[in-house]
Amino acid sequence: MAYTSKQVFLNGIWLENPVYRQVLGICSSLAVTNLMANTLFMCFGVIFTTSLSNVTISLLRNFIPKRIRMIVQVLIIASFVMMVDIIIKALAPDIHRFIGPYVGLIITNCIIMGRAEAFASQNKPILSLYDGIASGIGYSLMLIAIALVREPLGQGTILGMALPKRDLWWHSWIIMIMPPGAFFMLGIFTWFARGWLTRQEGKR
Repeated sequence: MAYTSKQVFLNGIWLENPVYRQVLGICSSLAVTNLMANTLFMCFGVIFTTSLSNVTISLLRNFIPKRIRMIVQVLIIASFVMMVDIIIKALAPDIHRFIGPYVGLIITNCIIMGRAEAFASQNKPILSLYDGIASGIGYSLMLIAIALVREPLGQGTILGMALPKRDLWWHSWIIMIMPPGAFFMLGIFTWFARGWLTRQEGKR
């Protein structure tokens, strides 16, 4: 199937969103969304890795033997993840201490492996770049939406800054800084997004 850049962006960000549509990348979605700063650095890491690994794999797709393609893809992805890890450690060592283990798991993130195998290995570099960026943005939008609820309710802050007049009205929702809070929010966002898409498809 011949894709246009618009179709690729629309699929990655909305119609085939990797989190609520394909249910991929859930571990990091649940682990880092208790704080917005952690979320943004993880989003940067996934967008960086997905886009550049897609381009690299697309450029090499005709030279990689099929029997070892998965091994080569993992090595390429691991190289970009190491770059991400070094960048985050240099720019934000405090954040790296918390999300460092999850950055390493980007190597086996199903979103990145899936786009490499399903798209980059079969399409040209420019479209593969668009696909990587769109999938990364689609993943990031979901994580940011979850963090926008979890951090204010659980911590009373946003990006580490206290909410206005927090002492007068705010009470900590402890569950929001725990794994069940992440599950609840992911489930709610997935429910709304899939419901909306189903209604749109029914109208068409």
